[in-house]
Amino acid sequence: MSGEVVAPGNPETSMEEFPKELTRKKTLRRYDSLDLESSKVPGRHGHGSKAVGWSVILHLAFQSIGIVYGDIGTSPLYVYASTFTNGIKHNDDILGVLSLIFYTITLIPVVKYVFIVLQANDNGEGGTFALYSLICRYAKVGLIPSQQAEDQEVSNFRLDLPSGRQKIASRVKANLEGSHFAKFFLLFATMLGTAMVIGDGVLTPCISVLSAVGGIKEATSEMTEDMIVWISVAILIFLFMIQRFGTDKVGYSFAPIICIWFAFIGGIGLFNFIKFDPTVIKAINPYYIVQYFRRNKKEAWVSLGGAVLAITGTEALFADVGHFTVRSIQISMCSVTYPALILAYSGQAAFLRKHNDLVKNAFYKSIPDPLYWPMFVVAILASIVASQAMISGTFSIVQQSLSLGCFPRVKVVHTSAKYEGQVYIPEVNYILMLACVGVTLGFRSTEKIGHAYGIAVVFVMTLTSAFVVLIMLMIWKSHLLLILSYVVVIGSVELLYLSSVLYKFDQGGYLPLAFALVLMSIMYIWNDVYRRKYFYELEHKVSSQKFEEIVADAKFCRMPGLALFYSELVQGIPPIFKHYVANVPALHSVLVFVSIKSLPIGKVPIEERFLFRRVKPNDQNVFRCVVRYGYTDMRNEEESFEKMLVERLKEFIIDDFWFSQNASSNINAVENDGESELDGVLVEDGERENHEDTKHDEEERLQEEVEREIEGVENARRAGVVHLIGENEVVAGKGAGLAKRFLINYGYNFLKKNLRQTENVYDIPRKRMLKVGMTYEL
Repeated sequence: MSGEVVAPGNPETSMEEFPKELTRKKTLRRYDSLDLESSKVPGRHGHGSKAVGWSVILHLAFQSIGIVYGDIGTSPLYVYASTFTNGIKHNDDILGVLSLIFYTITLIPVVKYVFIVLQANDNGEGGTFALYSLICRYAKVGLIPSQQAEDQEVSNFRLDLPSGRQKIASRVKANLEGSHFAKFFLLFATMLGTAMVIGDGVLTPCISVLSAVGGIKEATSEMTEDMIVWISVAILIFLFMIQRFGTDKVGYSFAPIICIWFAFIGGIGLFNFIKFDPTVIKAINPYYIVQYFRRNKKEAWVSLGGAVLAITGTEALFADVGHFTVRSIQISMCSVTYPALILAYSGQAAFLRKHNDLVKNAFYKSIPDPLYWPMFVVAILASIVASQAMISGTFSIVQQSLSLGCFPRVKVVHTSAKYEGQVYIPEVNYILMLACVGVTLGFRSTEKIGHAYGIAVVFVMTLTSAFVVLIMLMIWKSHLLLILSYVVVIGSVELLYLSSVLYKFDQGGYLPLAFALVLMSIMYIWNDVYRRKYFYELEHKVSSQKFEEIVADAKFCRMPGLALFYSELVQGIPPIFKHYVANVPALHSVLVFVSIKSLPIGKVPIEERFLFRRVKPNDQNVFRCVVRYGYTDMRNEEESFEKMLVERLKEFIIDDFWFSQNASSNINAVENDGESELDGVLVEDGERENHEDTKHDEEERLQEEVEREIEGVENARRAGVVHLIGENEVVAGKGAGLAKRFLINYGYNFLKKNLRQTENVYDIPRKRMLKVGMTYEL
């Protein structure tokens, strides 16, 4: 847009006030009426660019300790036990493993995530879908052709791209856009990352709670393994039962608990470091890693699956950045989490140097006796917090999947009016609870769960690295040497760990892959049919000529009321309309075709959410409306969707009137200037006054016309609003293969029958809802 359009503000504003606004509307370039709506919000800056004061940053840094670091913070409970599964065979092996842990924590959570990956946030939002959305915005790699030029006018949609190295970036972009395989592969990788994070959400509560409760064995010999397992199951069930209250209700207790936890493990680690063996500081020399591998060869490589558990939950750093800021997470990680973890692992290593035989219970054995019970209580609380963080993360990532059509419809409950990102999904919560209880009862030990846990953790990290490399090449346009350094250093470390955890596939490592397979099957079936339905509607949409014939047909009577036809098609009139008029020979006085659309951004400001255009003929009161949401936006707002839509429609009618006036005035002015220059005609004062009077009369006539149109919309709303939804029966078309028939007729329809319907997702009132049945042969 070449000029800024000023929003009229309140739709109830009297028409007399708008000529003043008109003086601000200079020359406007208009491709479509959607442009008018999309450019009227002053102050174009995204969530990620907001200026935040240091007091707020420090406050967020404190809060992030409780939400982000619960998982990585409780890793000292089980890392050494999972690494030395066959006991310690050489005292210097402890130094080798400590050195391995030190450099792994430094390279992956700190260097990779805190200083590189966090910069790849999507207007402040993080996670696998944020990376995918960032790529989708820059390159047309989406599999549904619903992109519109107007989308790029949304405040948060724009990308500030650095100049230079355009050739490589353009080549990568062109290759992605031109390859159907690359588009599918990106979506597949995103689904895989999502499935692995959900798998992480199942395994984190199991291993954290089981490890913490296992500490009671050190206090009493009467506690059997069965009792520990059942106590853990009881805590897990309690944990999932309180999810419906929302993390906001207990959120303020999280940060103090984890702060106390970090103080305890850091303090005890420092105490053990000084008391038992300060020489473990030698582990800072990576040569001890080389010696460890020389001595143990294959066993050392296999033990990497245990060492990698020291960085579990690192993905939460990135996934939860939307709740905080990049700077606040950087501060909390570098000033609290990192030092506490290094001290904890160093202290345990110092203790093990003197007590090789106690490695199975190294964490609790290394606690001084007076601190045992306080530490036990804090460990239980910290493990619950760690579990809570991953469960909340699972809810968030399922919500993001929903918005991109990659997950079946489920109910999303926003549990906090203060924090938008806090959601609760009942169906997912109970599935996670059953999975957690099943894993705990089936595996019964942290060692076996650790084998499964490692695969989920490393898979997600590797996928994140692949996306980040793509962003470095295509969006950041980083120097090739920097990209190669990242791939060689970070990529090689992650691939080494991945090879190790995959080796334990048959010892429990199959579990997250089995979870991922089931979840990805569900996601693929839903997304595949979702795309097929979209292309079917696109192919069978009602043409402009056919629509004009329908509304002009004398047999159709117009009855008072407002009808909203829902679909996801953004390119025309959906086939549901043709099916409706074929059976009901009556149309409401005002028709709005509502398209629900998800954009590849976190949030769409409410002011920019509704885009309207008229449907010809203009005198029939027929409109198209595209309602745009980001992948973290709330669908069921406090304000009625119906009320918001009607108010935005009134605004559009007023805006459209002034836009047309301004455009025609500019054209007339250009024509008059041309005539004056060519003919040298001088306009007399009397003629000018007559022209002004005529113009004023014309403006008054048009104002009355607009007022009548707005009054017509209001009268239609009072007469009653009807929501028309397509109740689509989806079947495989004739001649479809066996796989396609199974996918559509059985897989998709099974999911559809057992999950939420459209009206539940969009909170449509049942009393004013009309379902129009259609069969789609895909």
